[in-house]
Amino acid sequence: MPSDFNTLLLPDLREMLAQHDDAGVGVFCRELYPGVVAEVLEGVDAGQTWEVLSHTTPERQAEIFEYFPLDFQVELVKTIPHQALSRIIEEMPHDDRVDLISEMEPELVEKLMPLIAHAERADILKLLQYPEKSAGSLVTTDYASLPADITVADALERLRHQAPSRETIYYVYIVDEQRHLLGFLSLRKLIMAKPNVRLSDIMLRGVNALHVEDTREYAANEILRNGYIAMPVVDKDDKLVGIITYDDAAEVQNEEAEQDAYRQAAVAPLEDGYLDTPLLTLAWKRGIWLVILLGASSATAHVLNYFQPGDGSAATAWMVLFLPLVLASGGNAGSQSATLVVRAISQNETEGQVRRIAWREVRIGIMLGLTLASIAFVMAWLLLSRTEYATTVSLTVFLVVAFGTFFGAMLPLSLNRVGVDPALMSNPLIASMSDMLGVVIYYNMASWLTSVV
Repeated sequence: MPSDFNTLLLPDLREMLAQHDDAGVGVFCRELYPGVVAEVLEGVDAGQTWEVLSHTTPERQAEIFEYFPLDFQVELVKTIPHQALSRIIEEMPHDDRVDLISEMEPELVEKLMPLIAHAERADILKLLQYPEKSAGSLVTTDYASLPADITVADALERLRHQAPSRETIYYVYIVDEQRHLLGFLSLRKLIMAKPNVRLSDIMLRGVNALHVEDTREYAANEILRNGYIAMPVVDKDDKLVGIITYDDAAEVQNEEAEQDAYRQAAVAPLEDGYLDTPLLTLAWKRGIWLVILLGASSATAHVLNYFQPGDGSAATAWMVLFLPLVLASGGNAGSQSATLVVRAISQNETEGQVRRIAWREVRIGIMLGLTLASIAFVMAWLLLSRTEYATTVSLTVFLVVAFGTFFGAMLPLSLNRVGVDPALMSNPLIASMSDMLGVVIYYNMASWLTSVV
């Protein structure tokens, strides 16, 4: 959904670019909050974005850069001259630039690294060595540290010099010459202490620290559970490697919650947004779980068949065996669509995209329906040994999956349009509608193909 900033400022920005108003573009970059600049630039492509950013300093470019989504950063770096890009990376927060470099093409990284200052390059290479899922991958080295044997007055003076290049100075870490973590002080306690007191006399010892080998999830939970602004991270020798800040911990927890939501809807987690994920990739991430669930539902058919009376007196007794499978297939497919679209709504991806989403879900529904219908045919034929019965089950699965996929996407959009929270209503309504539709289609299909209803 376009923001007010985007609606109001983007036309003016386009006009300034068209008129080559370099001064105006420079003021736009310099005077607005970096997050607002990044939000407005969402309305232009990567080439125009760099055309705008090239009118300001590397420091300001880096401040704006960190508000762009990572996938857009990766796209943007391809348009920036290498020398300018190296300056931006030098100015970026240490953890953010490592995330960016780890996603860049190796050829570009190889050309870029020699252009980065030696100290910054060494820091980048050090942080890149940690596994992606480890606490070390979240570390930033933008922290404030001091020796233990100086006075409070000396400490405050040193902090004045450190502050401009540090992500946070609210926690100050006390280290020895080998950078072993000895203790820490809050800025509040440091300011309130007497000037002549030594840090070793007032620092807190026994610091609760994380280890670089800890998982990202554990690190994030520790920070958020304790309400820390940041936590230190040490290596196996208890040397201070860096810190993990609250905002990075919150981002990890949000990512985990998002992935859990996808998994609960039987969708493999998406790396990109719903509309940015290629159609075949999305179909695969959904289809693999639908096939697994279809296999589980087929087991129900075998259980029902085991307990069914031996004479099979009712002409439609065979239909009962596969009714749970039919209903589950449509409900699962619809719930997947509903979850994905609700997530897209929360990320403001769906505004003005209803037709695109509808056509996307129609195609996915057909692909998933054909896949599951083929498997259902084999399952039904192996159990019933009747082609017409297997065909009935197969065609019904195709239709309920196709319709469920489409309506599962459209229902949240409709609820959102009338002001109802789609997250509260979508899945229960989809389940009810899918069950009703599945029964109607199943029995009508049986009547048409087998003449037993």
